[in-house]
Amino acid sequence: MLVIGIAGGTGSGKTTVVKKVIDSLPPDEVVVLPQDSYYRDSSHIPLQERLEMNFDHPDSIEFDLLIRHIKELKKGNAIEQPIYSYLTCTRAKETIPIAPRDVVIIEGILVLTDPDLRQLMDLKVFVDADPDDRLIRVINRDIVERGRSVAMVMERYEHTVKPMHLQFIEPTKRFADLIIPQGGNNHIAIDILRMFIEKNLGIEQVH
Repeated sequence: MLVIGIAGGTGSGKTTVVKKVIDSLPPDEVVVLPQDSYYRDSSHIPLQERLEMNFDHPDSIEFDLLIRHIKELKKGNAIEQPIYSYLTCTRAKETIPIAPRDVVIIEGILVLTDPDLRQLMDLKVFVDADPDDRLIRVINRDIVERGRSVAMVMERYEHTVKPMHLQFIEPTKRFADLIIPQGGNNHIAIDILRMFIEKNLGIEQVH
């Protein structure tokens, strides 16, 4: 099993990179564990406080559970991946059953911040993008997917997203084995990532 961590700032194009990698490989070889599924459950906190939570701080992620799940997949066991709602900031009672695959991709802004999680990765990738491009994507995504106004998005960007990026996310670039500038538009870097996966899968299949 090959475990790949794909990090980068909010709106950097991580999801696009992951999709292009999956599309370039045979079906059913890859499973993705999104960091967002592992946000801590906040159902015990009043709704207004939940909406003001800092989702860009490493403390917001239940890394212990994510690490435990990856270890279970490595053992060949299926897991129950949590489902997290940004609208209510809570975990659903339902889960998603995930079976082991040849490639496990852990994707999210903070996945390179935890040293124990990094230890489980065979390849660490950082998707880089210009701050202005990231901001435009964040505005579009948060309005459409998370029901926020432009004013809410901008306020959150200034007070949370930008400072957390500089404090926690940008510094994890130094842990990356591969940096992908221009996100999903960098076809050469994505090809290198795909070739790395195919080569390692080939070695695993021989053994």
